[in-house]
Amino acid sequence: MNDTFASAPAAWPEKPVAPANASRRRRANPRGMIAAWRERIHFRWSLKQMAEANPHLIDDIGLTRRQVEAEIVKRFWQV
Repeated sequence: MNDTFASAPAAWPEKPVAPANASRRRRANPRGMIAAWRERIHFRWSLKQMAEANPHLIDDIGLTRRQVEAEIVKRFWQV
């Protein structure tokens, strides 16, 4: 009986993705990039609303006021 898996190594090492390849992939998919931007806009808008309406909730989610302010002033393309 010929077992082809017996001669294969136990685990093939994963080839790391170079940062240049990852950035090319993001540029190649404009819909994904726009979706990420919209998600960031919505998240930061929601965070701002929460900080203004219910500042005590900021402590509940584990952020400081300074962290919230730093996140709110970011533009949509900033991570």
